[in-house]
This record gives sequence, structure tokens and C-alpha cells, in this order.
Amino acid sequence: MTLAERLARVDAGIADAARAAGRDPGSITRIVVTKFHPVSVVEELYALGVRDVGENRQQELTEKVHSAGDLDDLRWHFIGQAQTNKAKAIRAAASVVHSVDRAKIANALDSAADSDAAVLEVLLQVNLTDDPARGGVAPADLERLAEHVGGCRSLRLRGVMAVAPLDEEPARAFARLSGYADRVRAIMPEATWISAGMTADYADAIAAGATHLRIGSAITGPRPVHG
Repeated sequence: MTLAERLARVDAGIADAARAAGRDPGSITRIVVTKFHPVSVVEELYALGVRDVGENRQQELTEKVHSAGDLDDLRWHFIGQAQTNKAKAIRAAASVVHSVDRAKIANALDSAADSDAAVLEVLLQVNLTDDPARGGVAPADLERLAEHVGGCRSLRLRGVMAVAPLDEEPARAFARLSGYADRVRAIMPEATWISAGMTADYADAIAAGATHLRIGSAITGPRPVHG
């Protein structure tokens, strides 16, 4: 199956899931995760109409943004764990950062802005597990972090992001995330994005109100072996 065929199959699945949930498929943004794939895949996706791509690692994001610099209306989403010492590089490359999970990261991204930098769109990553070692802010600290990000002059809080735990039904996990999104919107009414759902669980995410899906291998094919 070609890249174009895989993209069309996933988009049809997204549309079906949206209609089943009584939602407009056009209200859902499909982000293609190109982790470990060469920039030529990004260029091919662009030719197929894709305008939102995601990367997990700062170095790979930076390299691809530089290599694909002439694709000027492409939106790059950073979806991996953000580190403060890489905040400046992430800020320089990403259009959206999905993984703000503590004030320290928000401060680093904010202070990395040049005086004339565009506002950076960010989402709060919420930990849906009981394991504090997993990425994401604890739900109990969600409002505090939302208020902090709201006070950062060069950041714009757009909503929440999460990864469904492996040991739980995705529908249950995403239902909790929907509730957390409501809590953030009570503070920031414009923070309407919910980034949730990957290849295996995007239909459940759509049913729970996801606005942004992060889909990789179902579209790009198996990832190249990475040493």
C-alpha cells in the first residue's frame, strides 16, 4: 500500500468515527507523526495535502524543519517530552508544543522567545496514570499549571494532551481527559484543543471529543530501524 493509500484509509476512518460521534470530520486535525522517517516522507505528505506533522525528538524536529524549510505553511507539532535545556531549539522549530507538563518547561519556552517572536501555541500534557514517572502533570496540579501558562507572555494555552495508558480501556482514559479539558476551559475558555488518539485508539479519542489526533505508522508505514 502506498503512502497516499494509507493516508486516504486513515482519513476515511477518521471521518467515519467523527460521523459516528455526531461530529464534523472537518473539526478534527490529523497530525502525521514522522518519527525516524526521512524528510522525503514529509515532502511527499506535503504534496498529498498534509499540513500538520509531528515529531517526538528535538534534534530530529530541528533537522527536518531546516531540510524542509521551503514548505512554509507546514505546521510542526512537538509531541515528545520537552526538556528545559532544549527549550530554545524546540521554540525555534515548533509551531505547537503538546507536552508542557510543569512550570519550569513553560518558563523555559517563554524565555526562549525573541522580542519579535510569534506567540507559541502550547498544550498541557496530563498524566492519565498513577505513575508519577510518566510524562504529564498530575490532575490535581492542572489548574495551577494552566494559570501559570496563561501568565507567560509569549505562550498561548490551547488545551490539553494525553496518551492513553496501556493497561486501561482508551475510552475510559479519554473520558477522564475530556473532564480535565473542561477544567482548563473554566480558566481559559479559548483552550479548546484536546490532543489525544493514535493509530490504535483514535476512534475512542474522537468519541471523547479529541480535536487533534497524532497518527504515525498507520500512515507512514513501519518506522525505519533506528540504532
